[in-house]
This record gives sequence, structure tokens and C-alpha cells, in this order.
Amino acid sequence: MTIFIGADHRGFELKNKLVEYLQNKNIRVEDLGNYEHDPEDDYPDYAQKVAQAVLQNPENFLGIVICGSGIGVCMAANRFKGIYCGMGMNGEHVKHGRQNDHINVLSIASDMFDEKQSQDMIDTFISTQPIHTPKYLRRLQKLNNGE
Repeated sequence: MTIFIGADHRGFELKNKLVEYLQNKNIRVEDLGNYEHDPEDDYPDYAQKVAQAVLQNPENFLGIVICGSGIGVCMAANRFKGIYCGMGMNGEHVKHGRQNDHINVLSIASDMFDEKQSQDMIDTFISTQPIHTPKYLRRLQKLNNGE
């Protein structure tokens, strides 16, 4: 498994802590920026990089995107067909999103969640598998068809 992670200036500090956390768990993580704190950067740039990276191998790649509200990066990532980005609120929320909605990118609001809360959501995200029953696959197909 490879996890791609990206964040704007508001998520920069949390992203760096989470990269270290994932590396300490021996999980392959690729930091797609920003690499320095830049108050003028734009969240779509990092969410798009993460989405494009995940789409290279959606069976084996996951993504994490971070901004202050978590909303902007979530919207930007979801612009890509095949990306199912969901905002994490807690571990149980992420579990349902991963199982039922097949989220492959997790959005985190750095203004609302601390390092420990974010770690808990990430642990759930990477340890939960999507459910592949007809009901859930049918719903994804509808999303992919724009229904």
C-alpha cells in the first residue's frame, strides 16, 4: 500500500506530523507538498496531485488531503472520476465511508482535528476494506455515470 498526502498552508504542520506517523508504522507514504509553509498557496494544487497519484493504481494507492476546513481539498479531489474523497469526522465515520462509499481519499480538517484524532481516522482508513456487494457497487456506478 502507498499513501499519497498533500496539504496547503493551513494543513502543512499536521501533514508533516502525519507523514512521520505513517513512516514510523512502516507504511509507504509520499508527500506531494506543500514542502514549505506558504500562506499564499492554493489547496486545489495539492488535492489534485494526490487525486492524480491515487488514480495511477487505485487498487493499491490511497490518499490523504488536508486543509483548514477539509472542505476545499475534498471538493478538489472529487473532481476526478474514480476518486471518492470523504471528510473524516471520527474513526467510525471513516469506517462507514470506506466500507460503504469506497472512499479512497480521506480529507482532514486541520482546524478541527488534532494529531491524535487524525491518526485515529487514518488508522481506520487504512485498515478498513470496501464492501463489494451489488448494492454498494451499484451506487458507485451511478456516481461514475453522473446519475
